[in-house]
Amino acid sequence: MSATVGGTSSHRPRSRGRGAHLALGRRGEELAARYLTDRGLVVLSRNWRCREGELDIIATDRTTLVVCEVKTRSGPRFGEPAEAVTEDKQARIRRITSRWLSEFGVGWCPIRFDVLAVDCSPGRAPTVRHIPGAF
Repeated sequence: MSATVGGTSSHRPRSRGRGAHLALGRRGEELAARYLTDRGLVVLSRNWRCREGELDIIATDRTTLVVCEVKTRSGPRFGEPAEAVTEDKQARIRRITSRWLSEFGVGWCPIRFDVLAVDCSPGRAPTVRHIPGAF
C-alpha cells in the first residue's frame, strides 16, 4: 500500500550531516503518523525509549497493537527504506515492544509489526509505503 502524503513537496535545504539526517527522520515519522491516523489508527506512543532502544510509533486499530518502524529516505542512494529493517533490528524491536507492554501494563493482545517506508525525494511529493505485518 502506498500513498502520497501532504500534497506538495516542501522545499528543504540539501545540507548533509547528522542534523539533516535527524530532521529527515523526524519528518518521515510525522508523515507516517499522519498516514496512520488518516486511516483510522490511534497513535498511542511516538519515539518511546528505553535503555535497549526506541520504538518509532505504537498505534492501535482498536483490535490489534501495531508497532511501526519508520524508515525515511531522500532518494535511492542508500536503497529501499524497508531494506534497513534487518533481522537484528526486528529482534530488537520485539524486545523493546515487550518492555513497552510491561511499562504500560498491557496484558496479552494481538500485535502486528509494520514498516512504513517514507520517500522524501527532493522535488516530489513525499510518499508512504505501508507494509503491514512486515515481520
